Amino acid sequence: MADSSKTEKPTAQRRRKAREKGQVARTRELPGVLGCGAALVIFSWQSSAAVQQWQGFLRAALDMSGSEARAPEATLFLWSGWQVVRWTAPSMLGAWVVATTASIMQGGLVFSADTLTPKLERLSPINKLRQMFSLSGLSGMLKSLLPFAAILYLGIGVFQQHWSELVLASSLQLRSFTSLVFKLVFEVTWKSLLVLLAWSGVDYFLTWRKLEGDLRMSRQELRQEHKETEGDPAIKGRIRRLQRQVRRQQMLKATETATAVVTNPTHFAVAIRYERNLPAPIVVAKGRDRLAEQIKEVARWNGIPTMENPPLAQVLYRTVPVGREIPSKLYIAVAEILALIYRAQAQARAAAARDAGKGD
Repeated sequence: MADSSKTEKPTAQRRRKAREKGQVARTRELPGVLGCGAALVIFSWQSSAAVQQWQGFLRAALDMSGSEARAPEATLFLWSGWQVVRWTAPSMLGAWVVATTASIMQGGLVFSADTLTPKLERLSPINKLRQMFSLSGLSGMLKSLLPFAAILYLGIGVFQQHWSELVLASSLQLRSFTSLVFKLVFEVTWKSLLVLLAWSGVDYFLTWRKLEGDLRMSRQELRQEHKETEGDPAIKGRIRRLQRQVRRQQMLKATETATAVVTNPTHFAVAIRYERNLPAPIVVAKGRDRLAEQIKEVARWNGIPTMENPPLAQVLYRTVPVGREIPSKLYIAVAEILALIYRAQAQARAAAARDAGKGD
């Protein structure tokens, strides 16, 4: 019975792990049926020329048997073996190619070390008997009886259809009798292959559906897989908080080297550094709300001028990353602020010099 908690579709990682274990939707009946069909088609294609060539071969073999010793290395045995290989190899090769192609098309090439690992329970007769008489074993046996019943029904229908010919078969010549037998066998064979082909398609669908049901996942399994692949959300959140703290400490340390701080005045604060050897002012720190207050506090402790310019502070905060130069369109606004700061500093130094001169 399917687990009712497994309501989610399987993820790509779950499918990949199942494939590594050899769990793919594949039925053994389909390659066998297609291979037999390919062998039947090739054999039918060869049958037109096969009769005459085998007749010639048998005549030559009878002539040769009287003049040659019957030994495994004799020419007759080698020639017979070559003829058998010549007429069976194309059918066998065609059947192998078609069967292999059908198997690959079902699930691709899968090399699983797990399926090749020897397991003692597979060799246990008790386990085999339990599987045979278990519910799954009985259901598999019943499923095998369905195509067998269909083939039996078709075979009986073919013999009923040709019953009048079978009744008179004893009076036929050998060639006619052989042709009748081959015709009946060929008809029963291709009709049986059609039944098996249809059944293998149904079996593949049932196998695929069972595999999809086994691969379905519960919400807990999805969360566990997400933790394994992406990491624990709590740990990732803690790492992000630590990274933000480190960045804040670095920006507060860089604020000590700033030339001026532009504020909103309450929500934003952007620290700017400018030196004569720099092509343009650089944003060394920026923050919002609490971090903005910390930047302004560092500026006060280090005697860094603070200028209130809400539009410029917002533009610098939103458009200029930390460590980058300000864009050219903001040169004039920043230059005006720096000019005011330089004039204020020059006036303060001049006033301090005058006070010092009066004191002397």
